Amino acid sequence: MVSLVVLLAIALPAMAQQYDSLTPKLQDFIAQQQLFFVASAPLSADGHINLSPKGLDSFRILSPHGVAYLDVTGSGNETSAHVQENGRITLMFCAFQGPPMILRIYGRGTTVLPQSPKWDALYPLFPPLPGARQILHVEVTQVQTSCGMAVPLFHYQQQRQDLVQWAEQKGEDALKAYRQTKNRISLDGLVTPLGAVDGPGKA
Repeated sequence: MVSLVVLLAIALPAMAQQYDSLTPKLQDFIAQQQLFFVASAPLSADGHINLSPKGLDSFRILSPHGVAYLDVTGSGNETSAHVQENGRITLMFCAFQGPPMILRIYGRGTTVLPQSPKWDALYPLFPPLPGARQILHVEVTQVQTSCGMAVPLFHYQQQRQDLVQWAEQKGEDALKAYRQTKNRISLDGLVTPLGAVDGPGKA
């Protein structure tokens, strides 16, 4: 007679696996993905949880315990505000082609601005994207994989160039003015690192 344990092993997807760093196999999986997601939240119980998709070859693995992504100018700046307040950040990679898998990186984030000494060491690792405003550096505290069997299969075409073209057309002076208007205060009133540098303002 087949045991209950064997039946469950056959019937259920693989259980989540936890790691304390990014193994070479996990790094290879990340390198194959064209898209990742970033989640963060303020400490306030009434605060807005933020979830953002990222592309444009903007992610780099620095070591098994450290990653970073180049953040370009956009209409909001929630992640940066949240990590400045509490440091919490989660990154998610998901297989939309090939074998199913979801990979989450849990960590402590910091914002690196162009004025920071860290900028000169990190920025050359990325393509020179127009509108680059900051780098999010993440110290990896835990990594978890899960099955991802319910995620649909999609065919990758190419990276969108809309944001790049928008930044090129605006120019650096207009981008700086845009960031001072849109990127200094979070939805919940938290001052972002950009706001702290540029002075008080209102989004």
